[in-house]
Amino acid sequence: MIEHLKITIKLRFIIATLCVGLSLLNLAAGMSVCFAASADRPRDLTDLPLEELMKVEVSTVQGASKYEQRISDAPASVSIVTSEDIKHHGYRTLADVLNSVQGFYITYDRNYNYLGARGFARPGDYNTRMLMLVDGHRINNNIYDTAAVGSEFIIDIDLIDRVEVIRGPGSSLYGSNAFFGVINVVTKRPSALKGLEVSLEAGSSDTYKERVSFGHRFGSGLEMVLSATNYRSKGGSLYYKEYDSPETNFGRSDGNDSDAFKSFFADFKFSGLRVQGAYAARTKGIPTGAWNTVFDDDRTKVSDTQGYIDVRYEKKFEHDQYLSARLFYDYYRYDGKYIIDYPPLTMNKDLAVGKWWGGEAYYSKKILDRHTIMAGAEYRDNFLQKQRNYDENPYAVYIDDIRGSYSVGAYLQGEFALSDRIILNAGARYDHYKDFSGRLNPRVAMIFNPFDATTLKLIYGEAYRIPNTYELYYTDGGTTQKANPGLDPETVRTYEIALEQYIYGFRVSLSGFYYDVRNLIAQQLDTDGLMVFNNTGKAEGKGIEFEIEKKWSNGITGRLSYSFQEMKDLEEGAYYENFPRHLVKFNTFVPIIKKKLGAGADIRYASSRKNLDGTWDGGYTIVNATLLSEKIIGDLDLSFSVYNMFDKKYSDPSSRELRQSDIGQDGRTFRLKAVYRF
Repeated sequence: MIEHLKITIKLRFIIATLCVGLSLLNLAAGMSVCFAASADRPRDLTDLPLEELMKVEVSTVQGASKYEQRISDAPASVSIVTSEDIKHHGYRTLADVLNSVQGFYITYDRNYNYLGARGFARPGDYNTRMLMLVDGHRINNNIYDTAAVGSEFIIDIDLIDRVEVIRGPGSSLYGSNAFFGVINVVTKRPSALKGLEVSLEAGSSDTYKERVSFGHRFGSGLEMVLSATNYRSKGGSLYYKEYDSPETNFGRSDGNDSDAFKSFFADFKFSGLRVQGAYAARTKGIPTGAWNTVFDDDRTKVSDTQGYIDVRYEKKFEHDQYLSARLFYDYYRYDGKYIIDYPPLTMNKDLAVGKWWGGEAYYSKKILDRHTIMAGAEYRDNFLQKQRNYDENPYAVYIDDIRGSYSVGAYLQGEFALSDRIILNAGARYDHYKDFSGRLNPRVAMIFNPFDATTLKLIYGEAYRIPNTYELYYTDGGTTQKANPGLDPETVRTYEIALEQYIYGFRVSLSGFYYDVRNLIAQQLDTDGLMVFNNTGKAEGKGIEFEIEKKWSNGITGRLSYSFQEMKDLEEGAYYENFPRHLVKFNTFVPIIKKKLGAGADIRYASSRKNLDGTWDGGYTIVNATLLSEKIIGDLDLSFSVYNMFDKKYSDPSSRELRQSDIGQDGRTFRLKAVYRF
């Protein structure tokens, strides 16, 4: 009881502090948030002209409906993080970006970053319930269905123009994995790079990164973007009390938290033809003794390699007609090297290779300048899904599984203007899979605009996720995990109401959501002590989300959000692990010298989270800050970032793959970055 009281008092204090901060920003811009109480209160909003009402930058989104539309017209709750936000706040990875977004949170086990959304982040889940796109190209691989968000993400963060976070079920357009949402990463065009660009970074734990990018639009109309990145980090020395004995270096893991990656990106566009390719290879040391490996042995590492080629043709015709067609080829490989003392001491190797190709085409047409109809179809051939696990010496094979699968989907969506104030957005997609029965998933949204700057959305959607190859068939010979080929797909139904208001440059949003999951796939510990994925029954989640943001004309920006979320097992009647009930986020950027020097700050509060063993990780507040100088000498940009400024000690819940109940996170770290444009 006392603990809950402390959390409540702390939360109220943080919210009050952040609100005061936003008010001070408003005063700095020469305005008052409390305009409603002013004696010079403006006349009724309905009397104001649209031009005055919309003194605010209204963002657009591409991924919500596969065509560009205003956020207020999208059939979902949407957040946008721009390249300016990334620069102003010193975000290093896509995980950093998403950790700043309302309702999202990250769990890090010193190997991968796991994404939580609306209270859902199950241990052992590799981000399978969030669909990841790069310029509309599906990134989730065909072995683990992973939506990579850490240093293994296929695109350098400096190449991102914006990140579209589209909440809620997206299977009506995208099929499996668009369970809790869709993240569409839009890359920069040549105009944003303006020729040759070189970036150098140095940070804590012997961390270094170099990037060379080139973007240009030729007189012939050809647009080209090329980029290459090299990154490596030695990592620090870590302590785990669970290994505090003379045989395991008294719990010290030294030199085992290394991280390194290389990535390449190419994008060519001429007329309606666009050819895009990406490749990334990342190797990460494992300092935690995961999977029963020998603790404090730097030979235990994992590597992820991923690449794709996407060729698409887009054409706009007369009478508001649009056609898009594309072919793609993808490759993924995972290599795990684990030192295990059975005894004897041996190297266990884990291998997963996925290859797939496919195509998609869709057509849209605007009717009577009011309605938009879109129809499309997609085919994907997973012609290689290989998993292999074996010991080197003595040689023993535990799994050598090679298979393939395919999927076919067709979708139809319509946006109908029922009146000047009401839009109906409705659509559905049918998918057929080789080993699973067909799935039909609808989404319906009623969008009301009672006033020019007010939007009310009522949204219902369904989504599904078929079990992936890893969940179905993986086993390591009874060491830690066994297969379950009898898994069924899981489904979710989501209900949401969202209110969005633009007023005097502010964007205010408030939403409430409820979802129920059936046949939830979760990693469990079986009676024989092995991990296995099972359909665990029913679960429900609910919550509210609030956000207010503004960009002032003098360059000051501010965004404050609060999220309340819960997720519960309906059969057991217990709340799940690893969700913070309360999330508070505040970020701001303030120019100090116009167009030359500015400062950005991020403040994140997350309440306590439950671990798998029933213990709790306490709530925490993290402050990050960035000082940015743009074009201080010619075309040179310099930035200095401090992460976890006050060196807060906090932990994230772990999964059953680790002995630890939770994993400590980084203390105060630094980064210095220089970008020069030739």
